[in-house]
Amino acid sequence: MALKFKTREAVTHIAPYVLGKTLLDLKKEHGLSSIRKLSENENIYGCSPKVKEWFKENGSDLFLYPDGAAVDLSQKVSAFLGVPKEQLVFGNGSDEVIRLLTRAYLSSGDEAIMADVTFPRYQTNVLLEGGTPVIVPLVAGTHDLQGMHDHITPRTKLIFVCNPNNPTGTIVGKRELLQFIESVPSHVLVVVDEAYMEYVTTDDYLETLPLLTAFENLIVLRTFSKIYGLAGLRVGFGVMNEEIAEQLRKVKDVFNVNTVAQKSAIIALEDQAFIRECTHKNEQGRHYLEGEFDRMGLSYFPSQSNFIMVDTGLNGDVVSHELVKEGLVVRSGTLLGYPDTVRVTVGTEEDNKRFVAALESILNNKGVK
Repeated sequence: MALKFKTREAVTHIAPYVLGKTLLDLKKEHGLSSIRKLSENENIYGCSPKVKEWFKENGSDLFLYPDGAAVDLSQKVSAFLGVPKEQLVFGNGSDEVIRLLTRAYLSSGDEAIMADVTFPRYQTNVLLEGGTPVIVPLVAGTHDLQGMHDHITPRTKLIFVCNPNNPTGTIVGKRELLQFIESVPSHVLVVVDEAYMEYVTTDDYLETLPLLTAFENLIVLRTFSKIYGLAGLRVGFGVMNEEIAEQLRKVKDVFNVNTVAQKSAIIALEDQAFIRECTHKNEQGRHYLEGEFDRMGLSYFPSQSNFIMVDTGLNGDVVSHELVKEGLVVRSGTLLGYPDTVRVTVGTEEDNKRFVAALESILNNKGVK
């Protein structure tokens, strides 16, 4: 029997975000007592111990609505980044800021340029507003900025650059990205998503925040979900021209960032020693995995994030399924545009060694050397 009400046409063409099985389900399915999740690019070291301490003694005011303007958090981030607080817009994760941008600036038929493959929520939010995603393939796992520039038309309203890129972990060079920003027409918004920027250790990475005064169409996205270890609380933000920020505030939910998220983000931001430690440990783990992949003769994208996408020579679904049997959850590349790969979060020293041993065993058993 057909339903009498009809979904919006834009929604009918969107596939739901594919969520993996819960750890509890995987444990039951494979008879495992423990399982290690290395599939979602989370900070394997968690959040600052200072945030955990705060949780022990606070929470009595949770019956009150959160601060809809995130005043304290705005002041803290403003001082830390050296940008006016009027340029900040906070969201329920940076995902929401992406949604606010498409809601405020896209009309039916407008175009938004993005890479293939990159963070899928760009495309989803463009489609929801009736816009047209313009997809430009990656080159060697990296944004093809010249190709993206060539696709600019009078209908282009937004360009998304994920840097480092998810799921490949690659970055575009400092000079290349600057030239690209300079070349984009001033009426087109350039959104640089820097969710993983704290993990970058190369000198060839563009500092975008100082460019905001020169380029009114530049928007920089950041998040507390990754290296700050607050993924479960959902708090991210965008830094942008004050006029753009004002327009986004018109279309955001009033109480979009909860009280616990705001207070935890403030405390997490203050503990930069923890952030530096995580960056250092991640770099060590990344180098270890790259060295082991080289030893096994496996190719991988050069990552500047807390994950690596490695080509196993086998279907990613097969490899990820076999790894679950060993108590390790990774992300198969079959849904990420690279079917012979898996994407693995850089873990602790123990995690990384365990993953390498399990992967090598699986590949050997399948006849892959």
